[in-house]
Amino acid sequence: MTVTLVIAGTLLFVSAVLITYRVIAGPNSLDRLVGVDALLALGICGIAIWAVYTRDTSVLPATVALALVGFIGSVSVARFRVRDEG
Repeated sequence: MTVTLVIAGTLLFVSAVLITYRVIAGPNSLDRLVGVDALLALGICGIAIWAVYTRDTSVLPATVALALVGFIGSVSVARFRVRDEG
């Protein structure tokens, strides 16, 4: 189980680094929005992996709340987004 946790954590970390680069270097605001959504999804995955590892289900409602906040935030930003220059 520990090896699986290390592999999953490493993959999440590498993904977070690559997505952070996309958020910083994104050519427009929608690329940045997708990057932030992906980082939020990685956070949710990290919480879920930790819940499986510790066998503690008390943190799982937090994953649902984070998913809801991410969805509402994405829809709000996409709805009121102003076109980028260039």
